[in-house]
Amino acid sequence: VVFESAVICEFLDEVTPDSLHPSDPLTKARHRAWIEFGSQLLNDIARLYNASSEATFNDCVDVIYGKLLRLEPEIQGPLFAGDQFSLIDAAYGPIFRYFDTLDPYLPFDVFQDNPAVRAWRGELARRPTVRDAVTEDYPARLKDFLLRRDSHLSTRISGAEHALADAASG
Repeated sequence: VVFESAVICEFLDEVTPDSLHPSDPLTKARHRAWIEFGSQLLNDIARLYNASSEATFNDCVDVIYGKLLRLEPEIQGPLFAGDQFSLIDAAYGPIFRYFDTLDPYLPFDVFQDNPAVRAWRGELARRPTVRDAVTEDYPARLKDFLLRRDSHLSTRISGAEHALADAASG
């Protein structure tokens, strides 16, 4: 059994033709480092949606914002390393997809000072291979998952849902 998504991606890249990694060893190593950075960002997202207090939640948002700032100067656009889709793009597609659901419930836009990351996120979202990697009901299923976390985020989502329902009925 092979587990961990980054390892599975590396395995698939090695056993299929036409690698999604750059051919230069140093550039390849840098991409792998940024993929690991993305794995850490996924852990930060999990801490965010499990945070039980507003203070911890806000701290998590700040950490994510800081990591996106650190990523910003690395983006060559329109994808991570220019025009060629690579394994690093495949790794960040699911990361950015979380924010399609999370954005309305965050205290501020974590992409506000990251135009290159924002553009990369948009470019990935438009790619059929990224967009079609989940079912159409993915956002609703993610929101349902988040609501069941009994966390500060679930309280924010629930409050927003109630406010929308009240506005619609009144």
